[in-house]
Amino acid sequence: MRITALPGKICRELAHACEAVGRLLMRPLFAACGSNAVFFPASSRFSYKRISLGDNVYIGPGAFMLAHLSRIRIGSNTAIGPNVSVIGGDHRFDQVGRTINGFPRPDKLPENDLDVEIGEDVWIGCNVTVLKGVVIARGTVVAAGAVVTKSFPPYSILGGVPARVIGRRFSDEQIAEHERILSESK
Repeated sequence: MRITALPGKICRELAHACEAVGRLLMRPLFAACGSNAVFFPASSRFSYKRISLGDNVYIGPGAFMLAHLSRIRIGSNTAIGPNVSVIGGDHRFDQVGRTINGFPRPDKLPENDLDVEIGEDVWIGCNVTVLKGVVIARGTVVAAGAVVTKSFPPYSILGGVPARVIGRRFSDEQIAEHERILSESK
């Protein structure tokens, strides 16, 4: 019998149980994985050994996080929506007579693969793409569908293709108060 042939509630509970078991099995594959990390291994693709997760990280289903020569670091208390792509590398395409896939690792340039840093207290909406070398600073919100190609200041609200600052999460005074409250709660 297929799982989908089961009644709705049983099917959902079984799917949740399978994801929980998948998380337990896959957690050790990450370079680092903090406590209370939630991700969906059955529907996502990760370069596990190149990715570090902080505490209380949520990564929605359908995530694609690829880093062959670089690293992806995700800070604590960060929420990443469904179908988000984080790409830590690029192809070299600057030499006549060589195909894009014709560059083995020793021939790639350092700028072809750069780390991606996603800070603490970040919210990334669904269907966002984050490209190599980007730092998404602490407290940033990234609107659904954005393509982040460069870094922005902390507590920015980003949106668009390519992403740009469309607002600020807090005023300077509110940022100071927010930071004070967070530091006292540690």
